[in-house]
Amino acid sequence: MGSIVYFVRHGQTDWNAEGRLQGQADTDLNDFGRAQATRNGELLRTLVVQPEAFDFVASPMRRTRETMERLRRAMGLPAEGYRTDERLVEVNFGAWQERTFAELETVDPGCFARREEDKWRFVPPGDGAESYEALTRRIRPFLEGIAGDTVCVTHGGVLRAIFSLTDTLPPEECAALQIPQDRVLRLRDGRLEWLS
Repeated sequence: MGSIVYFVRHGQTDWNAEGRLQGQADTDLNDFGRAQATRNGELLRTLVVQPEAFDFVASPMRRTRETMERLRRAMGLPAEGYRTDERLVEVNFGAWQERTFAELETVDPGCFARREEDKWRFVPPGDGAESYEALTRRIRPFLEGIAGDTVCVTHGGVLRAIFSLTDTLPPEECAALQIPQDRVLRLRDGRLEWLS
């Protein structure tokens, strides 16, 4: 792939700040997250010389769409000039969504330790729940289908999958990777690099 892709994780939400598992729950940015989105857009403005030549794509969730709209405005672009792709939604945490690990431990003692034994392949309980390994199967066609320079706003789990799909890190390291909300991740010539 000869294209340049700039990946941005959505800005902080109150649930991020509380350590609450969001997954596919549709939450909103908080004020700190809105400022992060704007700062990422200001950085992208210095990196993207011809934005009209870029595809802009986001997960359809509210927190990613608001992040995209804020970063586009910071780039000097109209907020609405992007598309969404369902494949970019966050990993599904099933019955664990909307809870913190402290809350989960009260109803299912040891659940956190069981997850840590093989975090990459672990599937939480509940309908539709996914492992990170399953998430990579959903993300692979998106990544392989990128046909030109792109700005993509998505989620932490999706970016962990991208680290695995680009052979940047082994899966077990990808599962534990901290994904910042205040930096831009560039994919160029098959290599990922954090920019700030």
